[in-house]
Order: sequence, then C-alpha cells, then structure tokens
Amino acid sequence: MDVPSGERRPSPEVLLQEAQNGARGRLKVFLGAAPGVGKTYEMLLTAQAKRREGVDVVVGVVETHGRKETEALIEGLEIIPRRWVDYKGRQLAEMDIDAILARHPRLVLVDELAHTNAPGSRHPKRYLDVEELLANGIDVYTTLNIQHVESLNDVVARITRIRVRETVPDSIIDRADDIEVVDLTPEDLIARLREGKVYIGEQAARATENYFSPGNLTALRELALRRTAQRVDAQMVDYMRSHAIGGPWPAGERLLVGINGASGGAALVRLARRMADRLRAPWTALHIETPQESRADESERAQVAEALRLAERLGGTPVTLPGEDVAAAMIDYAQSHNFTHILVAHASRSHALDLIRGSVTQRLIRNAGGINIHVVSPERTRAAAKSAAGRPAERTKWWAYAASLGFVTAACIAALLLRQAFAVSNLALVFLVGVLASAVNYGLWPSLFACVVSVLAFNFFFLPPLYTFTIADPENVVALFFFAVVAVIASNLTARLRTQAIAAQQRAKITEELYLFSRRLASAAGLDDVLWATVHQIALLLKVRVVLLLPEEGKLVLKAGFPPEDQLDEADLAAAQWCFEKNEAAGRGADTLPGAKRLFRPMRTGRGAIGVMGIDSDREGLLLSPDESRLLDSVSDQAALAIERVYLARDIAKARLAAETDRLRQALLTSISHDLRTPLASIIGSASSLVAHGAELDPQIRIALLRTIQEEAERLNRFIGNLLDMTRLESGPLKPQSSLVDLSDLVGATLQKAQKILKEHRVEIGLEPGLPMLSLDVVLTEQVLFNLLDNAAKYAPAGSKILIGAHRDGGSVELAIADEGDGIPETDCERIFDKFYRVHRADRQRAGTGLGLAICRGFIEAMGATIQAANRTDRSGAVFTLRFPVPATQTAEPPT
Repeated sequence: MDVPSGERRPSPEVLLQEAQNGARGRLKVFLGAAPGVGKTYEMLLTAQAKRREGVDVVVGVVETHGRKETEALIEGLEIIPRRWVDYKGRQLAEMDIDAILARHPRLVLVDELAHTNAPGSRHPKRYLDVEELLANGIDVYTTLNIQHVESLNDVVARITRIRVRETVPDSIIDRADDIEVVDLTPEDLIARLREGKVYIGEQAARATENYFSPGNLTALRELALRRTAQRVDAQMVDYMRSHAIGGPWPAGERLLVGINGASGGAALVRLARRMADRLRAPWTALHIETPQESRADESERAQVAEALRLAERLGGTPVTLPGEDVAAAMIDYAQSHNFTHILVAHASRSHALDLIRGSVTQRLIRNAGGINIHVVSPERTRAAAKSAAGRPAERTKWWAYAASLGFVTAACIAALLLRQAFAVSNLALVFLVGVLASAVNYGLWPSLFACVVSVLAFNFFFLPPLYTFTIADPENVVALFFFAVVAVIASNLTARLRTQAIAAQQRAKITEELYLFSRRLASAAGLDDVLWATVHQIALLLKVRVVLLLPEEGKLVLKAGFPPEDQLDEADLAAAQWCFEKNEAAGRGADTLPGAKRLFRPMRTGRGAIGVMGIDSDREGLLLSPDESRLLDSVSDQAALAIERVYLARDIAKARLAAETDRLRQALLTSISHDLRTPLASIIGSASSLVAHGAELDPQIRIALLRTIQEEAERLNRFIGNLLDMTRLESGPLKPQSSLVDLSDLVGATLQKAQKILKEHRVEIGLEPGLPMLSLDVVLTEQVLFNLLDNAAKYAPAGSKILIGAHRDGGSVELAIADEGDGIPETDCERIFDKFYRVHRADRQRAGTGLGLAICRGFIEAMGATIQAANRTDRSGAVFTLRFPVPATQTAEPPT
C-alpha cells in the first residue's frame, strides 16, 4: 500500500552525510572529453566572475601552456607562489599547499587534478592536496579530462589505444558538488589543434593522426556526458531522500525487476537486461525475503539465488531485502531509489485468493503511482527447477501431526472435566488452546490439522445430539462455523509468528557467530591462526569440509583444511587455479569445471583475489542454499580482509627491516670510508715522512711521528675492536664469563688503560667504601668503562673534569660517569645507544664509528645490568649510570 506523504521521513544516511560535509569546502570539477577543449579557460572565466562578486579567489596552480587568451584571464587574481622541489638535480615547481592553508582563501584554483607531485611532496597526487584543502573548508575549482577517471581508464585505452598512467579515483567525482562539462565538437577541437592552440608542430600532427581522430573524440564526449549524468542522477536521488520526496522523478530511466522462486527468474532477468538496453537505463534485480519463504521448496530458493547471480553477471545490481509484503516493499524501494519502471512476472493464483487479497501484481499496479509496471507471463521451467534443486524440501514429520492430535486430545479431556461448570460455548476456548499449542510447536500444517480435529471433537462430544456428527440446533452450526474460522486464523497467525521467531533466532545466532569470528580474527597473532579460525568456523556453520589455498611462488598451495587430513586431486587443483586466476567460482555446481569434487570460490579484497576457498560435503545435489551461500560470502570476506591484514603487517615489517638494513649499511660504509681512513692517513703520512726524510729530521720530530703512528694505530685498533664486538652481539646471545670482582680494582685497571685518551682531562674518583663484590665479566666491563670514558673525553672540553662515582642502592650498586660537556639533547638520550648514531658536535667532534655506546648497552644487558644516559642537574654535562645487581652472597648491608 502507498505510504502517506505525511509519514515519510528524510533518509538519516543522507542527512548525516550532509552534516559531515557542512564544514568541508565545495568542489567544482570542470570536466573535459579531451585536452584543448578549454577547461582551464572556463575555470578562469568563472573565477573572474566570482572575484567581481567579492569572493576571495587565489590561484594555487594554473597551467596556461603559453596560450595568451588563457594568460590574460589570470590578471587581477592573486597567485600563490609555487614551492620548488629538487629532484635528481632538477628544480620542479609544485603547488604550495602550506602557503594556501596559511592564506586560507574562500576559493582556490587548482589546474590538472590528475597531476603526480614530485617525490618529496606531502602527497603523491594533486587530488590528495585538493582533499586536504576541502577538509580545511576551502572551496576548490579544478580541471580534469575524462580519460583520467580510474573506472574509465580501460575503456579509454580501448578507444584510443593509449593508456593514461595518471588517474583519479571515481570517489573524487562522486564527492564533487558541481561538475561542468566543457565541450567542443570534434570538428572545432581538431581545428584548434591544427591552429596550434593545443599542441605545436609535429606534436599536433601526430595527435591529429592518432588520439584526436573524430571517432575517438565522439566516444570520449559520450563518456564525459554519461559520467556527468551519473553524478547528477546520484545527486538527485540524495536530494529526494534528504527531503523525503517520494519518487520517481522522470529525469532518467531506471528499471527494477522483481525476482521470486516461481517467476521463471532466469528468463525474467534476461528480459530485464534487454529492456534496460532499449531504455539505456541502469537496472536492479530485487528479491523480497518473506517469512513464508522459509517454508518454500528448496528448488525455488535455488532459482532465486541463480537469478540474482545471473543479474550480476549481466551487469545488473542484485539486492535482497527482508519484508512482510512483497508489493509494498517493492514500491517503497522503487520510490526511495527513483526507479521509473518495474518488471514482474504474473504469478498464477486461485481466483478466490485474488478476490480476498489481490495478487502481488494487482497490488503493484494499484499502488504504483507514477511508476510504470510491466507484467509478463511467467516461464515455467519445471525441469530447470528440478535440476537446480539440491537437498529435498524439508517436510513436516509424521510425529508433528501425532503431537497435534495429542494436544487436541488433552484439550478435549480438559473440556469434558469442565463441562459441568461452564457453558458449551466457553469450552471452545479450551480447544483453541490446543490449536495454538500445535501452531507454536510445529507450524502451519499441523495446526490446521489440529483445527479440523478440534472442530470434529467439539461437535462430537459437546454439541447435541452428543456422540454424533449431527447438529440439531442451527445456533450451534453458527457457533461451530465461527469456532472453525477463529481456529484457522489463530493457527495461521501463530504459525507465522513462529516462523518469524525461528528466522529471528537463526539470524541472531548467525550474527553472534560472525561477531565471535571477527573477534577471533582480530586477536589472531599470525596467518596460521587466521586460516585455522576460518576453516573451523565455516565447517561449524555450514557442516561442510573446507580447504584454503593461498598463492606461493606463482602457484596455489594448500594451507589449511578441516578436517586437517583433506587432500586435493588434480581436478580440484585445476579448478582452484582457474578460480584464482579468473576471480570466479569453479568446480562442483559452478559453470566452469563442474566435474571437480569441491566448489571453489575466490577470497576477494579490494585489491583482487588473495586466495581460494574450497568446500564439499557428502550431500547430493546443490551444495549450498542461497542463505548458506550468502553466509559463506560473509565469512570469506572477513577472512580475506584478515589475511590481507597479516600480509600487510608482514610487508611493513620487511620494509622496515630493509630500510633499517640499508641505513646501517650506509652508516657502516660512511664509518669505514671516513672514520677508519682518518687514522690510516695519519699513519701513512707519518711513516712516509720517516722513510723519505728520517735521517734529516730532528730526533724529537722523529719521536713525535712515531708516537702519532702508535696513537693512530691504537685508535684504529679500537675502531676495529668495536666492529668485532658489535658482530659478537649481532651473531647471537652473548654468554658472559662472570666472576666476583672488586669494582675499585676494575675502575683502576680501566683508568690505567685509558691514560692516553684522558691526558687532557682531570679525573676525580668517588667510590663509596665497603662496596660489595659484584658478579661481572671483567673483560666486558672494562670495555664498557673504557668506551664511556672515551665518550666523555670526546664531548667534554680539554681541561674539564670527569667524575667517576659509585654507591650502593638497596640490592644494587650504581656506578656513574659524568662529564662537563654540553650534555645530550633530551630527544637523544635513548637514541645515542642505537648503532652508528652520534650526537652532532661539528665544532670539536672526534672521529668514531658510533658503535661505542651501542656496545656498552649490549654488554651491560648481557650481564643482567642496566645503563641509562641523562644530563647533569648541577651543571651542564652528561652522566651515564650503570646499575649492577648485588649477588645473593653479597646482599648483607655494610655496617654503618
């Protein structure tokens, strides 16, 4: 029935979208069929008109290509200077998005939306720059050629035999507030081309011979006009829904075809496709799922599923909606989505039923309003229905009728016991309870059987003459008739409620299972967990055997199965490979390779097929019902996204590892090529001086040169030692050779070893007396202390003081080494322990590999201790704090 106009409500989805877009800027696209039609000229012309109206307009980027008439239109407009980007020694000018955001005009002009930005820009594509401008509330005028629209890229390539590499997602066009088609006839555009207004010289001649042929330009014009018409049509539908306007508006033809199990669905779908072609209209195949459908024959449900799949293959949009009344649901959907035509097959019904309620076809015609209804005779394909049928229709068991008879018997006994206390007319209600009990527990047909038995029992036991089926009093005839009518109506309504309740319970169970499945996928740690959860869930829901295959080195490999011992034969592998390559179902029950044991379906994401799922069972006939097929699609989609998430995480980890490896390799090469060559240069220079002029040199100079050789050789030895130490750390867990050591002896030995590097600094030692012995590796600890002292000497000025202090703190001993340098930037207190990282001190930085502190942390943590870097609180300078655990045998506190 028609919905009263007063009860229509605006679409909440559209209103929400409008609210979200309220703070965004507006986007207007000047769309052209080909280069040279005048998009930029028209955009500037419109912008000048806006400027004269007082709108704040700036030029973000406009390409005039040297055309004087276009350059003239820029005069008077503020131009935001472009940002220069250095790329392979070349300076490239790009739109300065930061300058535009800081300026924040009302309207900005951005030419060539499909442009690819220079590497190093904030966004790789210009349309992403435009998205950011819109998100900040700035209106944008932009230009675009139809060949740059992503979904039309293949079509344009087939037309022109030229594939455009720079594309823009269709979502940009779909979100545009306005689209203005800038159009020229092919003859005018070719004339402009020959006049040199598009390209010059030989380039214009080649373009005329290839891309700019009249046939190509005509096809491109049609694409541009059709794509714009689609956007306008979508805007009109959104406007109708947001303003609660009932459709249709006859601005464009749209066809809706109704599908049910008895309508000869495949033939009706093919007819709809032919009709849509004649109308040049988009079309949708709609199936309304009613509660009664759960009692329908499985063959009819299979026909519906096949018809919807055929509609999708033929270019239609399959839609399934739940509803009580097929006619009302179809009319409501058609009006809300602006369909102008409805195509249905006339379902044959008994004349009496048509008089009582009216068929679906009659109600569609009665309530269609401005929608055209096309009714065709149904094509009965019984043979096809039988072949499509899988499992036999679920029939009511005999014990349901026996139980219904039991309910009526119990009601009869209760009525006999109450006969002395109540009038006969009231006893009919007792039988009605038995009928309702049968309807609640067993459905329609057993409850109708209970109705018949109740009428007969009521007549036989309670209406005079008793114990006969004869009725003497005419009033009792009326009473019995109305009792029968009430019983039938009550049983029918109760059975319908039972069907709806069962369907709701099944949907709730499936929804809960899908929710739990999504939780399991979200918590899955790796690919194996995702695959196992998927096969187990499908086997549990559909009672089938499942296998999952994923691509590996160019071919599909069985990765998971339930039961786990399942194997694939050659026919199954061929079907699975075809399914993956073609992204279509194959195998049992499919159109391709139906001889395979299993049905294989691709697991899809937005980037295409990422794997194949195979199912089979011992049941004969149709492997999946339509409901089960939709459920499998839902589980498969969730699993595909989870698998893709695992792949993306793995790719990110590989990319990070590769980037870190490359960074370390570059740092190592820099260290070897610079830091290690420095002492070698000193050694070679001193040695060559001694060889060439040794006899002529003063003895003190010779000694100085020899000392330089010795010092630089020792420094080189330390560098190489650091590299070897880091190799030890990287090669696997380090096993310290620990023994009880006196910390003061360890500090003294290290200072003796570091005399040369500390000769320009004053060292002050403050060790707390009575410190316990510590379990340390002497060699590793000495190396740690030496590296820390070397680091202090590098970054503290000559003549400054280096402090070494230690004290006990509960169950550990803290050793601190502090200097009087500039300290460590707060952001680098942790980074200085990274391999090859050094704080920049260009004015007095000494050579080094950047490995010393990384080695310190590796050695310290291998011994179960910790190391931290911080800045001194009393003055400038850095302090490194080592915290060693006190062995259990030394835990007693020293006497005070």
